[in-house]
Amino acid sequence: MKPWLTTESNLREVLQELRGREPIFHHPELGTTRADFERATEEGFWEVGASGRRYSRSHVVDVLEDRHQVASHLALEDAWEAVEFACRELGSDTYLLTYTLLQGQRKTRRASIWRRSADDWKIVFHQGTVVEDDTSE
Repeated sequence: MKPWLTTESNLREVLQELRGREPIFHHPELGTTRADFERATEEGFWEVGASGRRYSRSHVVDVLEDRHQVASHLALEDAWEAVEFACRELGSDTYLLTYTLLQGQRKTRRASIWRRSADDWKIVFHQGTVVEDDTSE
């Protein structure tokens, strides 16, 4: 049975704010430097990639820094579409954002945990899972 992916009406503003930050690290207006990526992530941030591998904050920031240095010289853009957003409150100023990311033929389900800090949003955790077979939905 497909899960109920809705957002309570009192979280609509949070949903819109977080939606503007996803897919994570793909919004140059939110920053493209190591300092920007570190400011956007909590110290304990980690992620599980679509491959199932776990990545530390330092590894993710290293990869992003390299990617943005190359991209700035080549002016590359990712072709993606993020759809089916839903937001759920997990605790005080902590939220789960889920969505589906379409990248050509590749489809992944994404989940990010965000925490609202005094000055901005910080991401705590992220996971992407490749959708192999969509028939069970």
